[in-house]
Amino acid sequence: MSPSTPPIEPNVLASVLERNIDALHHKRREDERKASLQDRIAEFITRFSGSMAFVYVHLVLVASWIAINLGLVPGIPVFDPTFVILATFASVEAIFLSTFVLISQNRAAAEADRRAELDLQTNLLSEHEITRLLTLTRAIAAHLGIREANDPELEELERHVAPEKVLDRLTESERGRSP
Repeated sequence: MSPSTPPIEPNVLASVLERNIDALHHKRREDERKASLQDRIAEFITRFSGSMAFVYVHLVLVASWIAINLGLVPGIPVFDPTFVILATFASVEAIFLSTFVLISQNRAAAEADRRAELDLQTNLLSEHEITRLLTLTRAIAAHLGIREANDPELEELERHVAPEKVLDRLTESERGRSP
């Protein structure tokens, strides 16, 4: 099966955008549906802990805890006068929250890697198509006797890019800049 999409309505840019937007939304919903229960729980906790509701809940809980343990709330006995239990809860909570954030970041990084791979594949396909169009255009120009068809720079542009060689060259360049 070809990764290409069905043809779109001619001369309608909006239909291209709408089709692409719809396809990406559908893919995102499908990915969310396929996410494991653990990933969904981690995402929910991360999303909630990054919200103002989380801040407000903690503000109320910590302020109440402090007020109670300073003896400011009549009828409720002091149970953590040195705030050691509060500090322990806060530390354990920080450990778990940071773990949930890391899980969510790992998932987001994997998604970003997939998108980067899609970008690379699309760019390589575009480069191939442009190279083929340039070859065809040069052949037409040569047939029509247009002088620019013999421009040596066009010969260079007609060569296909070898992505692995570009990556090797980038790696060499990075090594040259490293201390």
